[in-house]
Amino acid sequence: MRRGAGRGAAARLALLAVPLAFLALFFAYPVAAITGRGLRGDGAWQLSRAVDVLTAPGIGDVLWFTLWQAAASTALTLALGLPGAYVFARLDFPGKRLLHAVVAVPFVLPTVVTGAAFLALLGRGGLLETRWGIRLDDGVWAILLAHAFFNYAVVVRTVGGLWAQLDPRQEEAARVLGAGRFAAWRRVTLPALGPSVAAAGLLVFLFTFTSFGVIQILGGPRYATLEVEIYRRTAQLLDLPTAAVLTLLQLALVAALLGAHALITRRAESALALTDPAGNAARPRGGAQWALLGGTLAVIALLLLLPLAVLVERSLSVNGGYGLAHYRALAGTESGTFVVAPWEAIGTSLRYAAVATAIALAVGGLAAAALTRRAGRFTRGFDALLMLPLGTSAVTVGFGFLIALDEPPLDLRSSWVLVPLAQALVGVPFVVRVLLPVLRAVDERLREAAAVLGASPLRAWREVDLPLVRRALLVAAGFAFAVSLGEFGATVFIARADSPTLPVAVARLLGRAGELNYGQAMALSTVLMLVCALTLLALESLRPATGRGGRGEWVV
Repeated sequence: MRRGAGRGAAARLALLAVPLAFLALFFAYPVAAITGRGLRGDGAWQLSRAVDVLTAPGIGDVLWFTLWQAAASTALTLALGLPGAYVFARLDFPGKRLLHAVVAVPFVLPTVVTGAAFLALLGRGGLLETRWGIRLDDGVWAILLAHAFFNYAVVVRTVGGLWAQLDPRQEEAARVLGAGRFAAWRRVTLPALGPSVAAAGLLVFLFTFTSFGVIQILGGPRYATLEVEIYRRTAQLLDLPTAAVLTLLQLALVAALLGAHALITRRAESALALTDPAGNAARPRGGAQWALLGGTLAVIALLLLLPLAVLVERSLSVNGGYGLAHYRALAGTESGTFVVAPWEAIGTSLRYAAVATAIALAVGGLAAAALTRRAGRFTRGFDALLMLPLGTSAVTVGFGFLIALDEPPLDLRSSWVLVPLAQALVGVPFVVRVLLPVLRAVDERLREAAAVLGASPLRAWREVDLPLVRRALLVAAGFAFAVSLGEFGATVFIARADSPTLPVAVARLLGRAGELNYGQAMALSTVLMLVCALTLLALESLRPATGRGGRGEWVV
């Protein structure tokens, strides 16, 4: 037993080596460099500055609004997304695969584009006001709806993927024993989905907690999150000490949240009976299922498709009519915004996203494999640490890259690989969160049986875990690729002028006055939307078939 335990510990340490090195070099080091510079003045630490910042007028209001809007956005997204997760997991209907891909499109759109789309819908002169005389003056509902638009796919794919693989016969057995439909779902299915729901809620909260583009556009001067305040202090006021204190405060809050999440999910985890999802979906039966399907289609149409339709309409709107002038303008540099044609941003984004996806899968896959084997506080703490990049200010990470990675042996500031590294930093948590629930749902006795038969940890993983998680690997790849395509916060600081990504190009065009620049921004946003939709649809079509010839399903 001791020899087996020693081999297991050695295997865990070997698997964790690469993720630890990656986080240390490309997250901890840059963040420490920028915050350290902010907290040092005249060569001395200004720790008293933290007290002054935290007690300054207005900071408490910023902190309260940050927490409140993140909690409200998470609750709204879960309320809208959980019925959709059920529909995609358990119901079969025409166009399901296409809708499954379309649902993920908003997630990769730059946040500035999402904000602009909802401003066109809900703001002054927007669609609701011009057509029906409705305008949301305070901006809070616009912010919450925009966050739900952006994160709806997180809930549908994270929860729906696992839901599709749960054995429905367990719930049917509970009903045979006398439980009602809702009671059977509450006592059997809901506990099994608990870790997945918690993971989805955590991701949504982290994204909304650090929201920047949506708040900046829809909130205006009245509302600011910690992320917006960090950006204002850093880029506009050059107040690095205050920005550093707010960054550390944000990190502390995120760390506390991740610790609580790890404790809750660890207590709720158990081995699950996973089945082939192809046989678990059926045509809607009964009024309740038809109502859920109709409600989900209505949410997709109004919350997701309508803002995307606004982007397309704005990209085609030319001088009171419609045409392709904005798309043709993307092939030239007449606007003076770029040194290269904006069209080149498409190829650049695809190349960067492919490299970032490969890095994220390698690092996140190793981390998930190590964390599957529960052992000690170190691995549990590392599980939470992997999520910190999602809760850290993208402004801080971007500036940190420029400051820290400019000297040998990590002189990468002029290298193209810096952008994929920053994108992979955000993609790794997605890979881990996608793979971990499925890996931990595998019955541990299967691994123990493989070890008794003489299989090494690597062979046991290949023979036992890999066949069950290969679909989840596709989901992880899709999420990592999508996140890389739409990453903006850190990339905007490190992308070279002759190699802008699509989100950076859109932001630069939106930042310049003129109808042509705005039209080109909407055209590039439409291109990004189509590229994402085609990519996700291609991944849907490449789903591995089951051994019985049935269709596979993405799982989380």
